[in-house]
Amino acid sequence: MKSRLLVVVLGLILLAACSPQPQIRSDKYLPDTSFIDGDPCGPPCWRGITPGETLWNDAVAIIENDATLKDFESREAEDGDQIGAAWAPVDGIGCCQMITEDGQVVSFLFIQTTPDAQLEQVIEARGEPTYLIGDTVDSKQGLVSLFYPDIPMLIYVFFEGDDGSITPASEIVGFGYMTHDLMQFLIDTNDLHAWEGYRTYQYYNESDFEVTPSITLTPSD
Repeated sequence: MKSRLLVVVLGLILLAACSPQPQIRSDKYLPDTSFIDGDPCGPPCWRGITPGETLWNDAVAIIENDATLKDFESREAEDGDQIGAAWAPVDGIGCCQMITEDGQVVSFLFIQTTPDAQLEQVIEARGEPTYLIGDTVDSKQGLVSLFYPDIPMLIYVFFEGDDGSITPASEIVGFGYMTHDLMQFLIDTNDLHAWEGYRTYQYYNESDFEVTPSITLTPSD
């Protein structure tokens, strides 16, 4: 079960690699800066939903009763307890996903946001990230995911393709909250760069990984 959830999470982390032309940034996603200002609650809580704590049915009720959201849909796994859900902002496009691994408690939240916040604001509010991983779509757009294991949180940063840089003014285009166990599982099963500050994407892409997998996934995991 965890490996199937991992596939979903990594698909979001590597959003830039998932489709020939994904919409990495859009003004039609959800306007949300709660990962910075903590309104109405701060990470890893989103609108009263905290992975690892909030019951799935309670989270569903929160989303369905939120007048700023629409088009809530959920789907159960065919061979397990996993449930996934997705929704959109009013007057916007699909932005958000939520997953439960056991069918009882929320495991992961993923929110695509309008590009209203900058990386320097995140670092001022939440400190520097520990790790990062990234990919490009083409010469004009790419996505870096910043890991905050202690929260646990992922921050998704837009950059301008192969020659782009990660700067204080880099736009935030989404965030993800998860359980501590899932965050550790991601770290244990992936190659990651250590955060070395504002650099070009090429610098990180050409540098060695400081973290390499300590767990090897097999089809039976």
